[in-house]
Amino acid sequence: MQGSSQGSFDDLSDDTLEGTSDGGLHHVTVDGSEKSTRLDRVLAVHLADLSRTRLKTLILEGRVTVNAAAVRDPAYHVAAGDTITIDVPAAVPAEPLGENIPLDIVFEDDDIIVLNKPKNLVVHPAAGHETGTLVNALIAHCGDSLSGIGGVRRPGIVHRLDKDTTGIMVVAKNDRAHQSLSAQFADHGRTGEMRRYYLAFVWGTPNRPRGTIDQPIDRHPHAREKMAVRPGGREAVTHWEVLETYLGDDGKPVASLLACRLETGRTHQIRVHLAHLGHPLLGDDVYGSGFRTKSRHLPEAARTALAALGRQALHATLLVLEHPRTGNAIDWQSPLPEDLLLLQDALRRIK
Repeated sequence: MQGSSQGSFDDLSDDTLEGTSDGGLHHVTVDGSEKSTRLDRVLAVHLADLSRTRLKTLILEGRVTVNAAAVRDPAYHVAAGDTITIDVPAAVPAEPLGENIPLDIVFEDDDIIVLNKPKNLVVHPAAGHETGTLVNALIAHCGDSLSGIGGVRRPGIVHRLDKDTTGIMVVAKNDRAHQSLSAQFADHGRTGEMRRYYLAFVWGTPNRPRGTIDQPIDRHPHAREKMAVRPGGREAVTHWEVLETYLGDDGKPVASLLACRLETGRTHQIRVHLAHLGHPLLGDDVYGSGFRTKSRHLPEAARTALAALGRQALHATLLVLEHPRTGNAIDWQSPLPEDLLLLQDALRRIK
């Protein structure tokens, strides 16, 4: 199988979170002097304790309404007499707290924890996910032993998986391990032993058995929650190989199982690159929404399995790295979880 990295292991950007002790609903009435002014500029005047960046985030999250209608455009021009309502989240603790969340640990010693991340679990606290994260679970499990290099909101975290991507992750328990693992992830196996392998169920079948996507990735120009292939973006390289092809009820290829390996680890990389290739992940409503109608070519069992999945069909199946203390190469495997096994079984039965 040709490796994988992460359409899920994203680079750890240094996005800081900002709260306000004055959380709750705030109301602003636009006067004549503010008419035809951008929404974010009006809010910056009336909510001076919040930065422009924070206000823009609140607008994009749908927490700002104008005359009771949500407005998600910071450049929206207000009119005299408009009533603006801002729902500001209450302040949260600067440091996340431990929470008793079960962990599926496959290996642990004094230096690292290797675990199987389930779906619907955010790796670290962020806007909209202040609690119930993997970090909260790790703090409860490890206490003060986690590496602090990642910062108070990301202790021990050297890489990530998307919220709904399942599979193998490694966490550093001390600073020496953190530095070693970070260097390996930055190198992406170019000079060392580290490898990451993913399994991806995609729409359609590529026109060749294997290939490489070498296309830069950056923030989407109009949808900040998305990434996109963009000239001038950061280097991103994904290798892929077809493992299985599934025929639809019309006898034509309708879906495939790919193995993926990344030479880089950009946010959503596998998801963005495979969509750019024309074969987005099954269940990916962000990058594959235009392919939803293809489900009509699936027999009932496969349609049911896909509907029940409720997430992108992506799984981190194998991780190989050099142990930070011994230097020995070790690998850990994670079989497909039950929901993807059900999908695979239903697709294999397509005649």
